[in-house]
Amino acid sequence: MLTTLKNAWNIAEVRKKIIFTLLMLVVFRLAAHIPVPGISKDALEQMFTADIWTLVDTFSGGALKTFTVCAMGIMPYINASIIMNLLTIAIPYFENLAREGMEGRKKMATITRYAAVGLAFIQAIGMALYMRRALEVPSLFNCLVVAVTMTAGTCFLMWLGELITEHGIGNGTSLIIFIGILASLPGGLNTIVTSLRGGQTNIITVILFIILAVLIIAGVVFIQEAQRRIPVQYAKRVVGRRVYGGQGNFIPIKVNQTGVIPIIFAMCILMLPAYIAGLFPTNSVAVFIQGMFSQGSWFYMFMYVLLIIFFTYFYTAVTFNCREVAENMQKNGGFIPGLRPGEPTSEYLDRVLTRITLAGGIFLGAIAVLPFIASKFSGLDIYFGGTSLLIVVGVALDTMKQLDAQVMERQYSGFMK
Repeated sequence: MLTTLKNAWNIAEVRKKIIFTLLMLVVFRLAAHIPVPGISKDALEQMFTADIWTLVDTFSGGALKTFTVCAMGIMPYINASIIMNLLTIAIPYFENLAREGMEGRKKMATITRYAAVGLAFIQAIGMALYMRRALEVPSLFNCLVVAVTMTAGTCFLMWLGELITEHGIGNGTSLIIFIGILASLPGGLNTIVTSLRGGQTNIITVILFIILAVLIIAGVVFIQEAQRRIPVQYAKRVVGRRVYGGQGNFIPIKVNQTGVIPIIFAMCILMLPAYIAGLFPTNSVAVFIQGMFSQGSWFYMFMYVLLIIFFTYFYTAVTFNCREVAENMQKNGGFIPGLRPGEPTSEYLDRVLTRITLAGGIFLGAIAVLPFIASKFSGLDIYFGGTSLLIVVGVALDTMKQLDAQVMERQYSGFMK
């Protein structure tokens, strides 16, 4: 990694991209400290005790708890992208756009942006109504101003992410989330130091906690890169005087086929009951529901794991069509050794995918709830969620691969000079 960074820095064009990316990320962190107008800081600190917005706050780098213009982060754009991926499978119009190449992808990107703005405004209205008690003047007009301001912040981050993708290194949206997560790290370290000084915990507990965190990160890296390679053989074809095919290849099926999407879906669903209950703070039933769906409760963790496994199967079925893969292999003269092309190949792929998806779902569920369990037994009030770890590891690996590709592209001199 250090060698790649050194080689990249020595190439002027790549160095400019790295500097541009870093400057844009600095702009993001500066924007994350611009407060929303009309918010009372004292009232905000008193009422922001519910943890239903933890995921959004993590992605925004703590901007939600301070209620700045970037409070929602890039989450509406992520949700819009996920919805568009699902619509690509369900609606023929979007499926045709996805097959039209560059022009189709441009249209899809434009539709995704508009959908993200709409989702951002809806989410901003909900958050403004939820946080209305923190307004200096809790009127409907001020709630609308807050919603518009937060929507504008999300649009700014979308534009910033596209600039990074076009002129910098890596995926801009992913890097914004990556930096937002890393921005919460100093606060977590401060929590550990404060607990040590106050006597709430001891050094042995902290060491065990750090060892557990390192082991979880190592497990995330291992599973993130793990894949089942299904061998594929292509039959030889004679076209004129040339012989094509005959070589072997493989179909890589990743253990974690869906990334962090099942965790995001599960958390959004579990966040809804607590949000609705939070609108009625004096109702005893609402208080009971909030307690059941508070992060860290045993009921919450049980439902969390079940939903993650369910959405892992659901999203894998949407994104990986075994029948389509088998048909494409058959059209190109490919076959899995020992299996007939067509339906037997499709059934075999489905069996393999079902088993691997179960392992991936259990892994995601374990990674998601381990931080809560560790916090319960260690007494440390620190959050290093599975979503955060998966994103940090995934973005770091992808960015380094892109950086390495940039270096290789500019160092390759070809066969002739």
